[in-house]
Amino acid sequence: MPKIHFTSAPHNLALHTGEDPITVHANRSSLSRDLQIPTIQFMHQTHSDVVLTVNSASEIDLEADALVTQQPGLGLAVLVADCIPLLLSSPTCVAAVHVGRVGMTNGIIDKTLDLMEGLGARGIFAWIGPSICGNCYEVSPEMYDEVTTFFPGSATSATQHALDLPRGTIQILRERGIDTHALGLCTRENSQFFSFRRDKSTGRQAGVISL
Repeated sequence: MPKIHFTSAPHNLALHTGEDPITVHANRSSLSRDLQIPTIQFMHQTHSDVVLTVNSASEIDLEADALVTQQPGLGLAVLVADCIPLLLSSPTCVAAVHVGRVGMTNGIIDKTLDLMEGLGARGIFAWIGPSICGNCYEVSPEMYDEVTTFFPGSATSATQHALDLPRGTIQILRERGIDTHALGLCTRENSQFFSFRRDKSTGRQAGVISL
């Protein structure tokens, strides 16, 4: 069975937030030991549609917004502080996906599923970790229309232009026949998580998966 884990504050796991890299690497090493995953591959995420297949860990953070592996014992990590840490599991293949507003419109979820299925993955299950909720993610009217036109599941019933990205993600996954479990925890409302919307200058938690 794949290992699934979502971290929380105060242990920052990102190298781009201004924290001492020695501390960040120590936090990453501690996470690896705690999860009993020998190596964990992290990403340098840019809200792109780049999905990479990895067979061994690199010492550098790979520039991508989704990672896929068939290698047992290799952990994949997605860093977030309001975006969705989406973990995809199957008996033979797993993936870690960074899902934000831009990534969703760029098709990062479908592209990751396409790659997994191309590698023979069947019985894929999705885990949606802590992320900003629909009540807390207000955007401009233009951004709201851009997303909800293609992903109506992300529309909210609130009067403000707020996007429910977890619900939009569930819509995409269901249309692909993927069963999903969402933790339903809002990073902005819950102080045990890093939140960029709440704090601006902040660390990053992670979703981690491995075969």
